[in-house]
Amino acid sequence: MIAYLIRRLLYAIPILVGVNLLTFALFFVVNTPDDMARMQLGIKRVTPEAIEKWKQQRGYDKPLLVNSAARGVGKLTNTIFWQKSVNMFVLDFGYSDDGRSISREIAQRMGPSLAIALPTFLIGLVIYVSFALLMTLFRATALDMAGVALCVVLMSISGLFYIIGGQFLVSKLWHLVPISGYAGGFDSFRFVVLPVVIGVIGGIGSSSRWYRTIFLEEIGRDYVRTARAKGLSEQRVLFSHVLKNAMIPILTGVVVVIPLLFMGSLLTESFFGIPGLGSYTIDAINAQDFSIVRAMVFLGSLLYIAGLILTDISYTVVDPRVRLQ
Repeated sequence: MIAYLIRRLLYAIPILVGVNLLTFALFFVVNTPDDMARMQLGIKRVTPEAIEKWKQQRGYDKPLLVNSAARGVGKLTNTIFWQKSVNMFVLDFGYSDDGRSISREIAQRMGPSLAIALPTFLIGLVIYVSFALLMTLFRATALDMAGVALCVVLMSISGLFYIIGGQFLVSKLWHLVPISGYAGGFDSFRFVVLPVVIGVIGGIGSSSRWYRTIFLEEIGRDYVRTARAKGLSEQRVLFSHVLKNAMIPILTGVVVVIPLLFMGSLLTESFFGIPGLGSYTIDAINAQDFSIVRAMVFLGSLLYIAGLILTDISYTVVDPRVRLQ
């Protein structure tokens, strides 16, 4: 187990370097440091001197990847990529182009993101699995066909429709909750309840149908026929045997998602005015703030790799036959 974890951590280093290189290349293909300076200073009446000063203050006056004017290792270290990327491997994200600490912003915005993502994940998981088990229990009946039809309908509707429709119906017409905004403490419930409900409803279609497929695959195996032959009821077979043996494919999708909960939801936070990491990323993209975009992409990649490792470890918990070498 320890050797496996060490190998996975070592594999993560070239992956993170590659992600940084790709993000760096994509960003600077679209923008140059001069374009970024004009965006921050204002496009009209910006002097070349002001652009150069802005670039020097933020370290964008150096070559991108290779500094041909430097000597030795300075050819690589005295570049924008090196100075903007290396510190991230010790979780030092530096400062945004407007001078704010990115690490402090992430710490402050993680709470609002989790306030939406965590309840949506937990409540949704219970509802999706329960609905899928119900359809499996009444498989090939009118109830099962109606459930599948409902899943297909919900899958066919854009998530944006749920957000706009929920805001219009619940907030504007019924005035039950605020249409947008956020408050700390217990007052946050009024602001996050609608995004959570919309998030759960929006995921019912795809998630429940996927879990149903997993359960139907398990229910046709030999151990299920053996359990029925021993006189066990269909409910006990389903909940005691099928659900337990279906945990590995379920964990594959569930555990990987857990670390990404910290990243927030881009659409939900933007439309509901939640000051989380999702809206922080969208604002950075609109402002062409490379420092924030790079930090969020790196953090997302790091959390995703952690999720994959947690998934492999969880396999050994639910199924002792799985051993990590």
